[in-house]
Parts: sequence; C-alpha cells; structure tokens
Amino acid sequence: MVKQGEANEVVPLYCFDPNHFGTTPYGNMKTGNYRAQFLLEAVLDLKKNLRSIGSDLLIHLGKPADALAGLLPAEGKTTILSQTEVASEEMRVEREVRRATKGKAQMIQLWGHTLYHPSDLPFAATMGDLPDVFTPFRNKVESRCQPRQLVPAPTTGALPLPPDLDAQRLEYAPSRVEDLNVIVPEGAQPLATPQLPAQAVLQFKGGETAALARLKYYLWDSDLLATYFDTRNGMLGGDYSTKFSPWLAHGCLSPRTIYHEIRKYEAQRTQNKSTYWVIFELIWRDFFRFFTVKHGDRIFHEYGTSGKRVRWQDNRELFLRWREGRTGMPLVDANMRELNATGFMSNRGRQNVASYLALDLGCDWRLGADWFESVLQDYDVCSNWGNWVSAAGMTGSRINHFNITKQSKDYDLQGAYIRTWVPELKNVPALRIHEPWLMSKAEQEQAGVRIGADYLAPIPRSAFASPHAGTEEVRGGGRGGGFRGGRGGRGRGGRGQGPLDAGPSGRRQRRSGPKGDFERFG
Repeated sequence: MVKQGEANEVVPLYCFDPNHFGTTPYGNMKTGNYRAQFLLEAVLDLKKNLRSIGSDLLIHLGKPADALAGLLPAEGKTTILSQTEVASEEMRVEREVRRATKGKAQMIQLWGHTLYHPSDLPFAATMGDLPDVFTPFRNKVESRCQPRQLVPAPTTGALPLPPDLDAQRLEYAPSRVEDLNVIVPEGAQPLATPQLPAQAVLQFKGGETAALARLKYYLWDSDLLATYFDTRNGMLGGDYSTKFSPWLAHGCLSPRTIYHEIRKYEAQRTQNKSTYWVIFELIWRDFFRFFTVKHGDRIFHEYGTSGKRVRWQDNRELFLRWREGRTGMPLVDANMRELNATGFMSNRGRQNVASYLALDLGCDWRLGADWFESVLQDYDVCSNWGNWVSAAGMTGSRINHFNITKQSKDYDLQGAYIRTWVPELKNVPALRIHEPWLMSKAEQEQAGVRIGADYLAPIPRSAFASPHAGTEEVRGGGRGGGFRGGRGGRGRGGRGQGPLDAGPSGRRQRRSGPKGDFERFG
C-alpha cells in the first residue's frame, strides 16, 4: 500500500489474545505449552525479520480490539489489514475489532491459508456447491484452477513506521512462555516452558526462518521430497514426512511457497509420485478450510455435517485411558504418549487414535478433537475439527474404521515405535508386541512385564459401543449438537446433549482409511 501511495506508514501488530490461553469447556488448556512456545518463537522471529528491513513489530498482550482502538490516531485515515478467518471464534474477534474501530478506520481482510484462492475455485462464493467428499473437490480444482504466483516479500523501507510511535512500546517483547501468564485468565492453567524429550521426532522452532530452512532441507539438501510417498506413513524420526504442518498452521510458511518450490524442484531435479503427493496433501488441507466455509459451526457439532443422530458413550474413564495412553492397545498408547510428551503425532497415529476413540470406544469424538486442540503444536482449526468430524463418520461420506492391531503390524512391524513410547513393553518380542495380552505367563515373565499390572490389559469389548448402529436422520445436520451446555467442548454451535447411553454392538467396518494426512504434513 505504501508503494502504491495508498499509505504513508505501517504499524505491524501482533496480539496475544487472552481468549487463546483460557480453559476449554472440557477443562483443557486452550493453548498448550508446546504451541505457546512455538507461537512465541514465531512472533519473535517476525519481529527480527521486520527490523531487518527497517520496520518492527508491535507486540500487545491483550485483545486485538483494545490494542487497535488505542493505536488509532485522532485524525487521519487509517486502514486495518487482517487475514480472513472462517471459523466462529476467529470471526468473533473480527467483529469485535470492527465495533471498536467503527467510524475511525476501515478494515480490509485478505485471504490467506490456502493453496488456491477462493475466487479462483469453480464453486460459489459461499461454497454451497462444494462437494462434501475430497476426490470430486480435488478433480475439479486440479482441472480448472492454478495456484496464484507468490507476492514478493517487502524490501527495506517498504513498511515505514510512524515517526511518533512510542519507541518504548516497540522495544517490548516477551522472552519466554511464562511472560504470557499475565494474560492467562484467572483459574486457567498457567503456561510453562516445555521440556522436549530426547525421543521426540523433531525440535520444532517457530518462525519463518526455521520454516524456510526446513523447506530447503527437505527438498534441496536431502532430496527427501523424491521419496515422500514411500516414507509418509512412518512414525519415528524427523525425515519420514515433511513436518511442515506447524509452520503452515501458524502462517510461518505458505502453501503457495511450498507449491512453487516443488515445481522448481521438479524442473531441476525430478518429478514423480512423491513430488505430486505433497501437493496432493496441500489440496487436502484446502479442502477442510473450504469445507468449513460451507458448513460453519456444524463441524463442531455432535452430529457433524451428516444429519445423522448417533449414540456416543458418555464414559469419562474410557476417555481418560485414551488420553493418557492407558488403553492396553500398544499402538494407541504409544501415539497418545508421544502427543502428550511432545505436542506432535504422525498422520498414521492420528488416524488410528481417532478411529479407536470414536468408532471402537464409541466416545464422543469432540472430546478427542478438543484434546488435540489443546496439545498439538500444529493445531489448525479447520484441519483439526474437519478431520475429527470425518474420522467419527459424521460427514455423510465413507466411515473409515481402522483395525488397530493390523495397522500396528503394517506400520510398526518390529515394534520399534511402540518400544520407544511404551517402555513397559521394551523387552516384548516382535511376535507379541502388537498384542501383548496374548503372552503366556511364562512369556510375560521372560519379557519382564505383567499384563494387567505393569501394562494394562486392553479395554474389554463389552465396554465398546457402536455409535453408528441404528442412526436416525436429523434435519439440518448436527442440530442441537454443539458445545455449549453441560458436555463442554469448543464453545461453538448449539446446546450440548446430556449423557448418552451406549449404543448396541454391531459389525464394524475395517478399512485402510483416507489417504490424506490428518495434520496435513506431519
């Protein structure tokens, strides 16, 4: 805008909103320690990069509406630039800003987040005609659309600061996560700098600098891109997948940057199924954002977007065993323990633990989605809730019910991943590592583990519910199934339901699951 003569000065602003650091209605931290750490690192990196071109970043601890209202000059024309959001909590912040600055500034919202711009899609602006299934969506956008070119990064002098801006305010920057506790609402759990265990797949560091370094490493330094399709279902180590998801979720790396860099790599190195498949995953990520535009708060509702009323268990003990990695199913437990210890889990793991909670235990899937929102470093509202409502079979498309033991054998045959995160089973041979409950007493003694004591026996099938047995249609999809009310959740949508009885047992589908990464590049 300065270059076009539309503005004389620019004040970059980032607000740590107290609403992001409260407690969810389920009693979880809204933003866990790892994501808070990553976010702080990203903000500090942005401040450093802006300073390198003669600008700076004003950091505010408080609500965006309050910060902007206090910054507006008494006279003159002010324009507020922000990124367009599509989910209710984020859109509420936009409305608060508009109210606080009404008559004093104009607000212009710019589209971000996605590979494809919504104006270029072959769908209505409301996305009312968007397919609810991924493949038809992909086929249309790939055949009719092209990602836009990149917007050049600002150069030195392109973002001049107002000469009268308070220099002392510009100097302020929180240096550690604990500094953010001044805005944590009363009664909420305070933030603390997390301690990453040695077995974590990667030490994620927030910011554009680290994001571009990871992109360069994965494509040009290591050529890992060329084998992505073959390695993407791994669970151990930093190189089985791109690990771009935290930077994408926080806006440190754009999907279009990844896309154009891949196209460059294909022209200079190689083009194969693996190079395409990373772009394929970017399209999956787009799909859930546009799916949210279409369905709004229904992605947070108990009955999802499907319009079918199902029976979820209201069993806190089952949920806690899942959350804490104490189900007795080694693959589920290993993944949940990794998530809780590091704020990260592989795509393969996410699909399995979601299927197990919702489709085996029959627990309300929103409990799992809310827990992921709390602890994930790479949490993105559309990808997280969109994937969870899909995993629970609440979108009206195919239900992907995973056979956990088969998945464990398929993707961790020798049990290396399980042993990494479930040390109780470290001496169990590969033949039994996936089903340790089958060990005889002699085998247990030899392995140094007692099933039912040192490691829990699996939850008995008598405790399972089949939520999709005997479903009934609900007009409008998910009506009355939101989070407000006694059951808790994300605080979006209609009233919550009371305790539900376990549904009757029934036959379960055993399928391999969707091709798209749960976290879009974990």
